[in-house]
Amino acid sequence: MSRANLARAVLACVILGISIYLTITASPRLGLDLRGGTQIVLETRTVLDSTTGSTTKADAEATDRTVEVLRRRIDALGVTEPTITRSGTNRIIVELPGVQDPAEAAAVIGRTAQLTVRPVLGYGDPADAAPSGATPTPGGTDPPSSASPSPAPPATGTTTPAPSASSSDGAPAAEGKPADPATGITLTDDSGAPLRLGPAALTGEGIADAAASFDATSGLGWFVTVDFRGAGERAWETVTGDAACFPSGDPQRRVAIVLDSEIVSAPQVGEDVRCDVGITGGSTQITGSFSKAEANDLALLVKAGALPVPVETVEQRTVGPTLGADAIRASAQAAAIGVALTVGFLLLVYRLSGFVAAIALAGYGVLSYGALTALGATLTLPGLAGFVLAIGMAIDGCVLIFERSREDLSAGAATAGRARGLKAAVTSGFKNALSAIADSNVTTLLAAGLLFWLASGPVRGFGVTLSIGVLASMVSALLFTRVLMELLVSVPWVRRHPAWTGLAGPGRVQRWITRRNVNLMRHRRTFLSVSAVLIVLAIAGIGIRGLSLGVEFTGGRLMEYTTASPVSVSDARQAVADAGFPRAVVVESGDSDLSVRTAQISDASEQRIRAALASVSGGDVERIRDEQVGPSLGSELRTKALIGLGVALLAQVAYLALRFRWTFAVSSVVAMLHDVVIVVGLFAWLGKSLDGVFLAALLTVIGYSVNDSVVIFDRVRERWRGAARRTPFADVANEAVLQTVPRTVNTGLGALFILTALAVLGGDSLTDFAIALLAGVVVGTASSALTATPLAVVLERRWPGRVRGNGSSSSSKKRPVRAGSGAVV
Repeated sequence: MSRANLARAVLACVILGISIYLTITASPRLGLDLRGGTQIVLETRTVLDSTTGSTTKADAEATDRTVEVLRRRIDALGVTEPTITRSGTNRIIVELPGVQDPAEAAAVIGRTAQLTVRPVLGYGDPADAAPSGATPTPGGTDPPSSASPSPAPPATGTTTPAPSASSSDGAPAAEGKPADPATGITLTDDSGAPLRLGPAALTGEGIADAAASFDATSGLGWFVTVDFRGAGERAWETVTGDAACFPSGDPQRRVAIVLDSEIVSAPQVGEDVRCDVGITGGSTQITGSFSKAEANDLALLVKAGALPVPVETVEQRTVGPTLGADAIRASAQAAAIGVALTVGFLLLVYRLSGFVAAIALAGYGVLSYGALTALGATLTLPGLAGFVLAIGMAIDGCVLIFERSREDLSAGAATAGRARGLKAAVTSGFKNALSAIADSNVTTLLAAGLLFWLASGPVRGFGVTLSIGVLASMVSALLFTRVLMELLVSVPWVRRHPAWTGLAGPGRVQRWITRRNVNLMRHRRTFLSVSAVLIVLAIAGIGIRGLSLGVEFTGGRLMEYTTASPVSVSDARQAVADAGFPRAVVVESGDSDLSVRTAQISDASEQRIRAALASVSGGDVERIRDEQVGPSLGSELRTKALIGLGVALLAQVAYLALRFRWTFAVSSVVAMLHDVVIVVGLFAWLGKSLDGVFLAALLTVIGYSVNDSVVIFDRVRERWRGAARRTPFADVANEAVLQTVPRTVNTGLGALFILTALAVLGGDSLTDFAIALLAGVVVGTASSALTATPLAVVLERRWPGRVRGNGSSSSSKKRPVRAGSGAVV
């Protein structure tokens, strides 16, 4: 084994070893559409203070403060593994796994937070104390006497005047209503001691700012500086002046800062503060044994106790755990069946080489799964479908290599003999297939990148998994497959029996094409006319039936219900109309499931719809899916979808024009548009919804269509370089198409196995996804050979040229060459 082969083998073993370790020790993070739960997207809004006339902008800083407040509320809900993150400048994504009552969750996290500063009246009765984050107990008991046992005062820090008071801007500010103007409340501090608190002395509206600082010279360490404004300054002077009248160690010398019925800090007033005078100057310091993180958290909570800006729910999704489990099971079954069929097909066509491809396919699966877990990517329903689809597409590189090896082995058989040329043919096959593999995968990566950068929500997850799948398939084809094939052809028995490799001679499809001697380009006008007719039919479907846009693009609410017994769509539609929703769209979804789409409605209205369906089903009705999208977000998603398609077109044209001739680029993009319009028109005729999952499928069709065209035009470029000068371009193009037919058929069948399994076994969302991709794969495969290539022939007849080695073009008149030289111009 040569050094290069040994290095490749070692690298493959290292990558596989790491992937297997990640696969065994870690698991990917499942999205809510797979594990069940509620996702709420909040949008912060700029607010104008009518009292002060100041404007609080919904910028990234204000949104970050809002995130911290909401995080504390969600923790109080007791949700397992909740996530809350900022998205962009003013959006917050909240994921609550297992929460099936979105109304209660939205009410808790969406209300305006309440920050209050309260005097401590003494220790309370533990029976009256509410735990942190719970509903407080009004009233309480009198402070315990000196003879009564009482907990020691917790070391929660000291509040003192700031060394240099930071005055407010002097603008009057509303003091704000106390949180409980009538009675006090009893809460526990962070040490568990129950404290009886009086009415709120001031609210968060009186706090201007809070910041964590470090002072090593005075020995204070980390402390928090709090600045007050307007009436908040006077209220702070009063509450600290009253507390200063009590001796040190007395609980009444403390002041409690309460956020959402939870004491976040209860510092003791410093010894240097005078009775009835309090802390003046509009600023104070909270000191204690704070770490840096604790000081920063306390400053953030004090500063952002009341939401700095209001929030509005722009999107809400709820998926039942049963629906997510069904999707996982259906995808797993589809993957198992599809992979089994694909492996069987590879063994039938390529024999031992097919066995090598099957092993490389397993390595691809381990590698892509390990990459998903290592990156911490969220695996959503579209992402899972994309992962399954990528398995079917992963054989594309292997098929390209095997077909090129077949050609080289057949060409050298007459001179070197098959046995002697086997190893050289495999090496040559990898070398000759490299450009097609690289170019075709780059076009798919462009589509996946656009999904990630321009889309949102689950569609972004699809882009991540598709990108990982594409990169893993390249490693599988160019590294795993090569190492295994080099080991295979080095076995003496295999070299003596090359027929068992499946590479000895052309395949059945290629032999059939050679016997027929088909000239497809002779009928190019017929093919282009058929394509035009299909486009007209698709546009007619869009115009006659219209596009059924999902709530993601229009805004509104989509509910999916499962009924105890099957209900006809007409009866369900009538029941929903009688309940007061005549314009609701009711469609069948599965055997006993119904999907209802309406404009924005309240939870009470949703309960009326559910009751109406229960009346006609004669039993209980369970809501298994609930999606709400605001009109502004729907408009934004539509805009992003159009921008994504536009950018995809420009990116594909630019890349293909750089790698090939501009005529090839235009032909590929026109064929891709042809495929997109046909798939959209098909969904219009079928009356199916165009939602985020469909958008993921459509952008995948774009990548697949251009991928197929690139493989053909890569062969056209190669044949054109070696052709005699006077050879018509139509003949070159026809020969290239016929030579790539075996690869096209074999790769297409691999993808069709997976997609057919998804369409048959998948749920409602997976079925629509699979149908869109089935149509896209069939139409894209045909259009690459029968639309893109004939169109390139037409363009080359009008604007003739030649390709150079770097893929750019040059006029044949500028650089004449000797006929038959095969020179590259």
